[in-house]
Amino acid sequence: MLTETKLHRFGLVLLFIIGVSPFLYFATVEIGIAQAAQEDTVSTEAMVDSFDRYVENVAFGVGEKLSFDINYGFINAGTATMEVIRLIEYESRPCYQIVTRAQSNNFFSTFYTVDDRVESIIDAMGVFSWRFEKNLREGGYRADRMYTIDQRRHLAVYNKDTIEVAPFVHDVLSALYYVRTQSLEVGKPIYVENYTDGKVYSLEVRVVEKETITVDAGTFDCIVVEPLLQSVGVFKHEGKLTVWLTDDRLKMPVLMKSKVLVGSISAELTDFELGDIEVF
Repeated sequence: MLTETKLHRFGLVLLFIIGVSPFLYFATVEIGIAQAAQEDTVSTEAMVDSFDRYVENVAFGVGEKLSFDINYGFINAGTATMEVIRLIEYESRPCYQIVTRAQSNNFFSTFYTVDDRVESIIDAMGVFSWRFEKNLREGGYRADRMYTIDQRRHLAVYNKDTIEVAPFVHDVLSALYYVRTQSLEVGKPIYVENYTDGKVYSLEVRVVEKETITVDAGTFDCIVVEPLLQSVGVFKHEGKLTVWLTDDRLKMPVLMKSKVLVGSISAELTDFELGDIEVF
């Protein structure tokens, strides 16, 4: 029977693998929510100031929704979703409001309830983070975090602390969506700078191989990637994360697997709705 410590650790793994930036969640202890509800939907005449980077995005857009089953070994533990909610104006820029959520099912909730939500405000033209907030609900554990990133001055503000960050730095969720816009070639890694809960760290995403896999949502030709943190996180270097992305323009995550001390966790795509690609 799982101990309380193992249950809490399982909850952490469950949360990071749902696609709440599957690339980065083993670098941080909590996961949760961000609200930008006060922002109005962006108009086509929204003012945009000049940044040095423009990222062509033909991978995702408003209306995309990915649904997953979360499995702990042979046990189905719950479900998760990743959704591009809408296009808004934030900091005088067109931005995507992206929300992920993980929930334990009725069976698993009888001894450990998970209900977590994360939201990121991601620049639609440069695909980087402006704001991130999370709300964690795991058993009896509660945690809320929020930070903003001043991309013009390269500063991140978290609680009472302000630190310098790299230009176009990512949060744990925006990094995944950025990688989806990139050309992925086997043997050629991608490097992404990240900011999470007051800490700056680098991520190397290794492009390992190509493979065809079948999940509930269908059969997909995939490119397999393994994210490697250049720092120590929740699972230190004891765990391994592997992600299968469709080998096409969408680079949609269809399967995520993690081997950690408490066992093996996987997230399998069960359904998807494609979004509308915006042209800026």
